Amino acid sequence: MTIIVRIVLLAIICGVFYESSEARLSSATNLGVIVAGVLLTYPVVWIGGKILGRHHTKENAVWTTTFVHFSLGFTFGVPIVRALVTHDEWRFWILPVPTDIGFALVVVTGAASFLVVATLALRGFGAPFFIVLSRKLAVDWLYAWTRNPMVLAGLAWFVSLGIWFQSMTFVLWVLILLTPALLFFVKVFEEKELELRFGPSYLEYKSRTPMLWPQRPRA
Repeated sequence: MTIIVRIVLLAIICGVFYESSEARLSSATNLGVIVAGVLLTYPVVWIGGKILGRHHTKENAVWTTTFVHFSLGFTFGVPIVRALVTHDEWRFWILPVPTDIGFALVVVTGAASFLVVATLALRGFGAPFFIVLSRKLAVDWLYAWTRNPMVLAGLAWFVSLGIWFQSMTFVLWVLILLTPALLFFVKVFEEKELELRFGPSYLEYKSRTPMLWPQRPRA
């Protein structure tokens, strides 16, 4: 039943993304979605964390994570879609970097993101978003250097897109709005959820591996 629910929710999110990409909004409304949408992440994550704190079961963690991730499809996904399709409309501050350099950065960080997804699939038997929650704690390969290589690679990719778009406004949106909201999700919800599902093994991994910035793995 859980996988059926996830497939349905994923289909809904994909439909919302498509409609978001095609919607014709005024400049003010568009900026409101791009900014306010991300800010809605905070109450969603806070509520999810509270639910986890009150119901300490693995089954609850799975269901809560599914619906929190689904909600983040709106609070993160929709603003990101709108930011990508309308970046030219709010490029108030042009970044004087050659587009070839920006494109090269997009390719490199995109490849890094792909490697992270592959690592999660092969070492954690999971997939991004709520498609398949990891059945095993991924602690080696890229996950030996940082606990959140997917977050790091994803943020680097978005910054690279801003450089490619020559939009300092887009880069600042990623750094000032998207990054803090994503890190809030990791600290307030995801770490609690992983601790609940994997117990002492996650705590041991957490104690020896940095949250974000990579460090050489400890022996």
